[in-house]
Amino acid sequence: MRIDLNADLGESYGVLRLGDDEQLLDVVTSANVACGFHAGDPVTMRRVCAAAADRGVVIGAQVGYHDLQGFGRRRIEVEPEDLEADVIYQIGALDGCARAAGVRVHYVKPHGALYNTAADDRRQADAVAAAVAAYDRNLPLLGLAGSALADAANDAGLAFVPEAFADRAYLPTGRLLPRSEPGAVIDDPYEVVARAAAFAVQHRVTAVDGSAVPVEARSLCVHGDTPGAVYLAQEIRRTLLDAGVTLAPFTS
Repeated sequence: MRIDLNADLGESYGVLRLGDDEQLLDVVTSANVACGFHAGDPVTMRRVCAAAADRGVVIGAQVGYHDLQGFGRRRIEVEPEDLEADVIYQIGALDGCARAAGVRVHYVKPHGALYNTAADDRRQADAVAAAVAAYDRNLPLLGLAGSALADAANDAGLAFVPEAFADRAYLPTGRLLPRSEPGAVIDDPYEVVARAAAFAVQHRVTAVDGSAVPVEARSLCVHGDTPGAVYLAQEIRRTLLDAGVTLAPFTS
């Protein structure tokens, strides 16, 4: 049994500090780093890349809508050409910071509303995949299993890596319960850890209606802005290792 443990990092902006990047980097195997559109700034990006490089944590570009005010969690209707250019721009910005730290970007993951939109909207999914393919066809796309983004990645000749969320509620369809709904983010640490183990060992999750939904995930995400994120990540890591699961990045 082997799985990657990732977290959303680099989401501070100017004097606003969000999440504990340093402590999370001591726990995770991959870091989804904000690229300045939905969160993050150049100084934060460079600091996180340097800290990740020091710890041997793999860096991924977390690309989002151009929506700092809404933290990238508001769906935006954007023309494919514009979205493709935005994604290329973000990957390039983070890759520059990574290379300055002696490493590079290893994968791409959409953030927030773009993540959810690309799971069902083939038009936007194609734009994201086209951007990654234009920048570097060797970069995998990280996203929701069975999604439009998975199909778009396949058609663009990109590797696709399915992931699961330990701290998010699931619908019976395998989609995430929208954040606008009560209970969308799970804050009970015991439940979060139990769900992480179910993903890694049993390849399933219990949906909001109580049904068991099969989920084949190669990477497990803990949101960096979730309350107690460091503790949750530490407990997930400990529980998975105790269960005989190997924690390692899906790419190197």
